[in-house]
Amino acid sequence: MTQKNTICLWFEKDAEGAARFYAETFPNSKVTAVRKAPSDFPGGKEGQPLTVEFTVCGIPCMGLNGGSFFKPSEAFSFQIATDNQEETDRYWNTIVKNGGQESNCGWCKDRWGISWQITPRVLTDAMAAGGAEAKRVFDAMMKMKKIDVAAIEAARRG
Repeated sequence: MTQKNTICLWFEKDAEGAARFYAETFPNSKVTAVRKAPSDFPGGKEGQPLTVEFTVCGIPCMGLNGGSFFKPSEAFSFQIATDNQEETDRYWNTIVKNGGQESNCGWCKDRWGISWQITPRVLTDAMAAGGAEAKRVFDAMMKMKKIDVAAIEAARRG
């Protein structure tokens, strides 16, 4: 690992499966290394994958198979910016239909419990505009699970 700062995600036992799923789902993503445990460890045995180095949309990450001591939390999420409804649908549906679950306001969880915000740029642009436009868009978003780009655009216009 050559990065000075890397996101480390705790998995119960399937960091490699998660990393491969992310690499297949998102552009500029790949698995770069799988490191095997040199001896038994809590939740695993010698020779099993212990850490997995990967990137998600160019961001370096490490998955640690640490056992069931800690669970993922919404306090950490990946936020993926999308350019249109098709891209939003593709990522959302891939995560949710692979054992994940929907949440509110563009958030979902993958089957490993990692949270994702699938966020169309039109939403972040409208929120950055501030004022009445941001309020209308925020109010519209609060009623959504997956973000509806057309509804956000309509809310922007008032």
